Parts: sequence; C-alpha cells; structure tokens
Amino acid sequence: MAYRRTDNVIRRLAARHDGIVAAARDAASEGGMAAIQIAPVAARAGIAAGTVYRYFPGKTDLVGALIASVSEREIDAVRRAADAAPGPLSALAAALATFAARALRDRRLAWAVIAEPVDAEIDALRLEYRKALAGEIEARIAAAIAGGHLPEQDAALAAPALVGALLEGLIGPLAPETVDDPVKARAAVQTLTLLALRGLGVVDARARGLVVQTVLPAADAPTA
Repeated sequence: MAYRRTDNVIRRLAARHDGIVAAARDAASEGGMAAIQIAPVAARAGIAAGTVYRYFPGKTDLVGALIASVSEREIDAVRRAADAAPGPLSALAAALATFAARALRDRRLAWAVIAEPVDAEIDALRLEYRKALAGEIEARIAAAIAGGHLPEQDAALAAPALVGALLEGLIGPLAPETVDDPVKARAAVQTLTLLALRGLGVVDARARGLVVQTVLPAADAPTA
C-alpha cells in the first residue's frame, strides 16, 4: 500500500519550504543574489544544509523559488492597489506608485530579483517577473487609453519603458540614496510617478492631482 502524506505532514513540509524561501529573501535583502548560498540560508532558517537540499537540489532552484515568491507578492500588491482605485487613470497611478514605493522600501531585494547583474541562468528566471510586472502596467495603460484618459499609444512599448525608468530612478546604482529618509523616499516615489504620467500624456495639473490622491497613500502602505 502506497504511503499517503497526512494533512499535518503536508502543512509541515509547506511551512519548511516557505521558511527556507523566507531565509533566502532575508539574505538577498542584505547582500543581493551573491548572499543566497545554501549553507548560510540553512543557518538563517535554523536547519541543516542537507535539509535545504531536500527541497531545493541547488542554488538555482532556491533562487527560482525566491523570485517566484517575490513576484507573486509584488504583482498581487500592484494589482490590489490598482483594482481599488476609482477609475482607470487613477488605477494606473496607483499601480506605478505601489510598485515604486514597495521597491524603494526593500531596495536591495528589489534590485536583486529584477536587475542585479547575475549569470544567464538566473537572469532567465527573473525574466518572467519582469514580463509579469510590465504586463500589469501595460493592462492599466491600455484601460486608460480605452477610457479616453490617455492619448493613443503603444501600451506594450510604454509599459516596459516605465518599469525601466522606475527601476533606474529608484533602486538602480545611479539612484540617489533615499532609503533611510522617509520624506526623501516619498518625494522620490512622487517624482517618478509624476514623470511616468507626464510621459504617457497626462497634462501636468491632472497628473499632480493623481499623485496627491494615489502616490502618498501608496508610499505609506505596508509591504506585506
């Protein structure tokens, strides 16, 4: 008779899996992708390295699980913020501001899972996250165009361009240091969101109004 795992065993295994991924996330938040090594992650999780290998045969598998976890959490946060907005243009502003504020709050992790220089195998894993993020922004741009709130334009081209601008302006190596200053962080999110809206063709007065309505609350939102 084949062995069948009980619900308690399944929950325990899932909790152990999630604990390892959480430890990897903490490591990446402190030291980027280079900090994700099996032995140190095991120590953070309070388990033996051999136990990690039971769940993740190698570092690439662990990194893939981390990227998938972060991607799911961040895309969900962007989507929820946009869905809660009263209209398609404010939904777009909320999506941009939410991504920007959350990325800035955990700047090292955001850079690690999206754009930090890594080997080709890991970069291929991250591509799906970038595609999903750009796709979410693209959908919000397209909805605003369809509603007559934005001029006609190629949403599929504009979306990744905006994602790139937010990344480079907020968390890239050329971005100013704002992490330890909440006022500067809020101003940075506001500036980049306003830049994005202007670039899409929102007139300045209306863009500023959207920023006041959506950017500041998003910048103060929890990261969970």
